[in-house]
Amino acid sequence: MSESLVFHEAQRDLRSFTADIEKRVLRWLAARMPAGVNSDHLTGLGFAAMLAGGAAYAISGTNLGWLHVVNLLLLANWFGDSLDGTLARYRNRQRPRYGFYVDHLVDALGFLALLTGLALSGHLSVAVAVGLVVAYYLVSIHVYLSTYALGVFRIAYGRVGGTELRILLAATNLAVLRWPTLQLAGFEVRLFDLCGSLALAGLVATLLTATLSSVRRLYEMERI
Repeated sequence: MSESLVFHEAQRDLRSFTADIEKRVLRWLAARMPAGVNSDHLTGLGFAAMLAGGAAYAISGTNLGWLHVVNLLLLANWFGDSLDGTLARYRNRQRPRYGFYVDHLVDALGFLALLTGLALSGHLSVAVAVGLVVAYYLVSIHVYLSTYALGVFRIAYGRVGGTELRILLAATNLAVLRWPTLQLAGFEVRLFDLCGSLALAGLVATLLTATLSSVRRLYEMERI
């Protein structure tokens, strides 16, 4: 989800709804970042925010007010995770291989922590949480393999990237404060289960579509 470079020769595909304004904001922040703060500090902040977000989700099972804390931590995660690569490029201190490895390992572990906390809260069923983690990891594997095979690092699909996902998650947190459950076809359904199931379906559809597209491109490139 971050903007760190993969390799110098790889092209980054950052097309998302918020990409243009986000770039301007991140450059403004990078230009004003204190000299004592570096990219590793920001990566650590983003990771710590995700771990704390998982804990806040778990506590929110008994006190919904903690969902506000989760939203603040999502903002902190965006700040650290999105700004680390921009700051490195602004200061011309890029470490593309190191940044790619550490950044995406941190993303994977942070996502697991967040979904674990959400499952422990009781707002989201364990089955949906596991499905989301597996689907997210499969999409991530596809992104990394495509980056190597096609030389394009794509972090947004259908114009939805990490920032959009954080906004949707924060909006869901606020909605749960008002409507923790819904009546659907005569059944009481948890809002997080409904949104999580829709997100899971979207991830699976994205994975299938993107995989078929990559396979087709690679076949055409190396047709004998």
